[in-house]
Amino acid sequence: MYQKFILLASCLLSLLLLSCSTFFKPVPSSKAETGFHSQVIDDLMALPPPAEKLVIAVYKFRDQTGQYKQTASNAITYSTAVTQGATSMLIKALEEAGQGKWFEVVERESLPNLLNERKIIRQTRMQYMSKEELDKVPGLPAMLYAPVIFDGGVVAYESNLLTGGLGAKYLGVGGDTQFQRDTVTVALRAVAVNDGRILKSVQTSKTIFSVKLDSNLYRFVGWQNLLEFDAGISSNEPPQMAVLEAIEQAVYSMIMEGAVKGVWQFQDPILGQQLVKKYQDSKVVKAVPIYNGMGELEGFEKETVAVTTPEKASNPNQVKEHN
Repeated sequence: MYQKFILLASCLLSLLLLSCSTFFKPVPSSKAETGFHSQVIDDLMALPPPAEKLVIAVYKFRDQTGQYKQTASNAITYSTAVTQGATSMLIKALEEAGQGKWFEVVERESLPNLLNERKIIRQTRMQYMSKEELDKVPGLPAMLYAPVIFDGGVVAYESNLLTGGLGAKYLGVGGDTQFQRDTVTVALRAVAVNDGRILKSVQTSKTIFSVKLDSNLYRFVGWQNLLEFDAGISSNEPPQMAVLEAIEQAVYSMIMEGAVKGVWQFQDPILGQQLVKKYQDSKVVKAVPIYNGMGELEGFEKETVAVTTPEKASNPNQVKEHN
């Protein structure tokens, strides 16, 4: 009798769950978006065109951190903390520089696949086409080569550089907040193919900020009647978006540093000099700590360090470097 009751209860529970499944549906997510609009992409796309479009090769933009993700209990998993698609991010940033007017990027990451496909085309033509047909079909054009290679990678991912929190409770009602700051660092260098010289090397960093808010209520509303209420929300900046923004900033810095060194030039020399000056001024801004009379830190203010005006070179776009 007891077994029949358990079987009947199980059947009724299954029917109840099946009937409820038509009413409870997954929460719909947002529509897929094209790309990610970072804080740097506008400056990168607004760059004026160069004097000559540059052919660039990107072989591999590697994750050189060796960092793995950590769970809430500080257990290390086999998932990497940094995205492994940094090469695609770098190629996309190069394509968007100056709305596609700065760089012509050639495929090198999947070079073996590209060469195999060209080989298949030649073999197919030779096998299924007569000699007369082969003479009429133009051969495959020569592959485009690049005089400059962009290399580098994600060189650092530092976790828990800054952590903290604040909380308070009164008569069973309270809340607290916790925050954490991480940093990702990207290094990018331009290498001349002719002699292997490193034309310029830049390094950029981007912070990753996470915050968590919690509130709770713990109170007796009657004799032996306890009311408990908990609510919370957390916001975590995606690390891959931080890597993307750091790469875009590295491409922007590389263009400016190359213009300063004379590796490449702007089509409009006057506008190029204005952008270079603005870029150099932003590099010398330092954060100065402010202390009160008790010696406690109150905040920071920006201080601009005077920069010696560079000497004018024979080329209006070529600026000499000063140590």
